[in-house]
Amino acid sequence: MRVFVLLFNAGTDNEGIHTIRLVGSDGREHNIVMMFESAEDAERYAMLLEAQDFHVPTVEELLAEEIEEFCATANYEAKLIPIGFVPQSEEERIFLSPPAANTEKTDWSEDDNDRDDDHANDRDNDHEDETMVSSELDDIRRRLEGLL
Repeated sequence: MRVFVLLFNAGTDNEGIHTIRLVGSDGREHNIVMMFESAEDAERYAMLLEAQDFHVPTVEELLAEEIEEFCATANYEAKLIPIGFVPQSEEERIFLSPPAANTEKTDWSEDDNDRDDDHANDRDNDHEDETMVSSELDDIRRRLEGLL
């Protein structure tokens, strides 16, 4: 079965997969990889992440068996999000909309290259870029709110 997952830095040595960290009823943390049955649902979730100023993932189609095998070796859980998914509990709402808080530290970095500190934080020259990104994010937020 083919499913859609959210990847960061897809196709690079620095590739990462989007997970959700939940604390189960047993008190243990669980890292969950969402496997979307629908590409549109995966794209929508990726747009919601972007609207929350999270790293922008790409939607990749993979075999469910490959994701489940990866999850088993990484001690993650795979969760199939079927077309027309309706949450059955408050906890399951997270599979429709990302949590408000995101992890600050990832196991991968957004940029493959080690950048010189002088260039990585040069905000004076990037002010126009920040304004453009902000307006693009506002546009995405408006479109997403229109979907709700």
